[in-house]
Amino acid sequence: MLPISDAGRRHGSLPVVNLALIGLNSLVFLYEITIGGFGFLFGGGGLQIFVFFLQFGFIPAELSSGRAFELIPVGSGGIDIASPIPTWGTMLTSMFIHGSLMHFIGNMLFLWVFGDNIEDTFGHIKYLLFYLVAGVLATLSHYAIDPSSQTPLVGASGAISGVMGAYLLLYPHNRIRTLLIYILITVIELRAVWLLVIWFALQAIQGLLSIGVSHEVSTAFFAHIGGFVVGAIAGLAVRPFRRGPGGASRTGGGRGRRDDGYQRPPQYWRGRRID
Repeated sequence: MLPISDAGRRHGSLPVVNLALIGLNSLVFLYEITIGGFGFLFGGGGLQIFVFFLQFGFIPAELSSGRAFELIPVGSGGIDIASPIPTWGTMLTSMFIHGSLMHFIGNMLFLWVFGDNIEDTFGHIKYLLFYLVAGVLATLSHYAIDPSSQTPLVGASGAISGVMGAYLLLYPHNRIRTLLIYILITVIELRAVWLLVIWFALQAIQGLLSIGVSHEVSTAFFAHIGGFVVGAIAGLAVRPFRRGPGGASRTGGGRGRRDDGYQRPPQYWRGRRID
């Protein structure tokens, strides 16, 4: 299931931070294509792109050992993989790197659909801080499961999972247009609560099944789980104080307005408004 758009939600301002995040991810992805070539789009790309991942992706073993990897032994020499930034810095840079075309498109679709609403609620600066903190804590969740892993973690999934967790608490009743690919390809509308709960349940199940064999799994499920939980906690904390596009508090139970920002049309009977 891939979300395409959400319905029933009006924005108070242009989501400049969310657009900037998508733009920055896109620029980095274009740079990766110049390094890895056409094969990179489908998960290949050769040695150069792998070195790029090692330098700017997050490697749990570097943090647990306190020593950054600098060389891959090859024959009598080696390949330089020393990163120009410290290990803690790769927890941020890894959030803007993707491993293939589908990895990139999937993440940007989720960020496009869910991010603008959260930015509208949090405000531009707070949303940016939330996004980065959620991404770092998601990375640490991945690290906690397998601190000895030497596989570089890349992708915006952890931070975006945080956005999705916040969305679940703030806009559970919003309807999400979703591309469903199962025998037939069709578009359906689901309430956000169902889509996000199903998504989280799948991550949790697959994460539990990957314990002990994480080195054989290409998806960082516990980064998704950690980010989602962080986002849900943030959404729960913000929910009583959020404001609508016009600045009015949504906790006051305004006529016809649900807690997810949906404005119900006025109801009339024989020409007289009755709601």
